[in-house]
Amino acid sequence: MSYIDWRDAKPQGRSAWRFFPWAVVGAIALVVAVNAGMVYAALHSFPGAAEGDEGFALSNHYDVVLERAQHEAALGWVVSAQADDAGRAVVLLTDRAGAALHGATVEATAERPLGAPDRRLLAFHEMAEGRYVADASLPTKGQWELTLTTSADGQAMAVTRRVIVR
Repeated sequence: MSYIDWRDAKPQGRSAWRFFPWAVVGAIALVVAVNAGMVYAALHSFPGAAEGDEGFALSNHYDVVLERAQHEAALGWVVSAQADDAGRAVVLLTDRAGAALHGATVEATAERPLGAPDRRLLAFHEMAEGRYVADASLPTKGQWELTLTTSADGQAMAVTRRVIVR
């Protein structure tokens, strides 16, 4: 019977597995660093409103929001918006039957959904039946979100439409 004497064995090189615990620690440190960078970027680049509890207050009166939505759906008005070549917002109003809404009052707040915050109040005048054009042009090209308030025949409706100024 033969046996191997441990004293005769040649020493082998150190195993690369000795670095495995350090690789795990390094991977976890990398994940923590990336997450910390993302949290920092998210907190310092948020373009929305930072103060106020409008969302919370809205949630407390959600029944009113639902009633308003049902009322507006029952009206059947169709509100579409676009920008003309001069950069002015143009709103087209039609009733349930597709007829133009004449003599309505239209007001809007225009806000930039992206980039630097920019907010404008717009007043509209009827240029043709059911066609309402803003008094002022939107100052820069790009996307604008219009929060429109329209009223006609003792009824009112509030909608949001996005326009692109080219």
